[in-house]
Formats: sequence, C-alpha cells, structure tokens
Amino acid sequence: MNKISPDEEQKRKKAIFESMSPRRQKHILKKGYDEWDPFQEPKDPIDIRKDKTKRTTQELFRAFLQSRSEEKYSNEYGRGVFEICHGIINDDDKFKGMFEFSVWYQELLKREGHE
Repeated sequence: MNKISPDEEQKRKKAIFESMSPRRQKHILKKGYDEWDPFQEPKDPIDIRKDKTKRTTQELFRAFLQSRSEEKYSNEYGRGVFEICHGIINDDDKFKGMFEFSVWYQELLKREGHE
C-alpha cells in the first residue's frame, strides 16, 4: 500500500466516519475519535500463525503424527498433540510449562535409566 500524508489520512478518516450510520458514529465518539483507527491492519487468523520453524499448527500436528505408528496413538492422544501444538504456537504459558516439564521429565528418566 502506498504511504499517504497525515493530512490525506485525516481526510479519509473523516470521510469514512461521515459515511457511517449515526449509531456507529456515536459508538466511535464514545470510545474516542482520536484513538479510532479505520486503517488498522487485520490480525493474523489463528490458522495462519506459524512457529519459529515457519510451520502452522496443522503442519506440525501432521508431521508429528506421521512420525508415530498408527497403533501407538488414540483419538485422545491426537487431541492432546493438537492442543499442545496450538498452545505453543500461540505462546501460551500453560502449554510452554507442560512442554518444558515433559522435556525435563524425559531427561530425568534417561538419567535414572528408566527408558
């Protein structure tokens, strides 16, 4: 998108505001016209969010399950994988804690000879 001057942006903002219904205008004025940004970029939908490896939740989920034999997992297992995958991509502390504990616990089991 081309850069527009602040004056042009204000003109466009006013034009957008004036083309709205009175009810919507009232809503914007209640929250504050100066804070209102009609040119705000939309947020990424959840299904497009990617992790550090540039993979989506679905890509990670499929890759992980394909690395397991089908007999080794149930529907609940798959749901758990999807849930933690989704939580990690969304940077949710609950799932980061679950992941870090799992890694720590696996290392503990190896150190103590319980593979």
